[in-house]
Amino acid sequence: MMEDKILKLKRMFPIILLGSVLLSGCGSTAAPSGTEPKKTEDTAAQTAPAPESTLTPDTADQNSPAVYFTSDISAEGLVKLYETLNWTPTGNTAVKISTGEPPASNYLRPELIGDLVKQVDGTIVECNTAYGGSRASSAMHKQVAEDHGFTVIAPFDLMDEEGEAEWPVTGGKRLNNIIVGSHAENYQDWVILSHYKGHQMAGFGGAIKNVGIGASSARGKVLVHSAGTRTSGSIMHSDQDAWLEALAEMVDGFVDHVGTDHIIYINVMNRLSVDCDCNGHPAEPDIHDIGILASFDPVALDQACYDLVSQAEGNEALMRRIERQHGLHTLEHAEEIGLGSRTYNLVNIDE
Repeated sequence: MMEDKILKLKRMFPIILLGSVLLSGCGSTAAPSGTEPKKTEDTAAQTAPAPESTLTPDTADQNSPAVYFTSDISAEGLVKLYETLNWTPTGNTAVKISTGEPPASNYLRPELIGDLVKQVDGTIVECNTAYGGSRASSAMHKQVAEDHGFTVIAPFDLMDEEGEAEWPVTGGKRLNNIIVGSHAENYQDWVILSHYKGHQMAGFGGAIKNVGIGASSARGKVLVHSAGTRTSGSIMHSDQDAWLEALAEMVDGFVDHVGTDHIIYINVMNRLSVDCDCNGHPAEPDIHDIGILASFDPVALDQACYDLVSQAEGNEALMRRIERQHGLHTLEHAEEIGLGSRTYNLVNIDE
């Protein structure tokens, strides 16, 4: 199945690469090796129609969810990609980002995302961390958000500052519930705006990681990292696949509660370090910036980003990290439980 998926991407690739800079590596320092270990009735809502003449008939799969692509990594390109989704929020809108760990992480800069946040009249939302650092307490985290420029472009809400809320998970193998910040109840619509990159524990971080860990309170983060076994203590877990399955199930519970019609997912593929934005001193990227992708399906979106990285020059360090941490197992389990599809229709809006 994976061989068929890569073959499909290779047929699409000449379309994607028009006007992009994907084919040359940046020649920066390689990253060090890490040591860290139902919705069938909603399928139509997750699948956006492709614009005419974007893919030839032999590469388009109209039964698969659309993943839209632009090589224009700019405020204008981000807004154009959002508008391609033809989605309008209906209520209070949360824009879920990572505020980034100081001093030098690769978080999405306000000048890149500001126009989009204003267009959806969004509130930037986050939760505190469960591992220490500069964002472990509300006071410190709010200071980081201010220092990184987010409070200038939009209201900022730490969703777990005043407590938590528990939402159920149906049919989970690892989780029976998820624990989010209590302020998550205040938002009807969600823009999951993620920086795609490597991750020390999950292999990679994209849309699923941004929700599964990012929207969880500190206790909720431990619940996911421990594969549902506890809500306090270390985030390390001896069973890698188990916690990755919990990661997918957290997002499944989140989507069930919010509703598929009320969530869109956007991944920005720039500064493609092997390290997460939770790392204040990430390794320099070996891969050139690729573009921005968006979808109603988080599984399709993260799979498309992985496939693009798998074809990129200079990808060795990032691919090793993803493989070592079994990163694709998150997407395997997510598809198994019905969160989304690993098969997708990649639509280049630059054409």
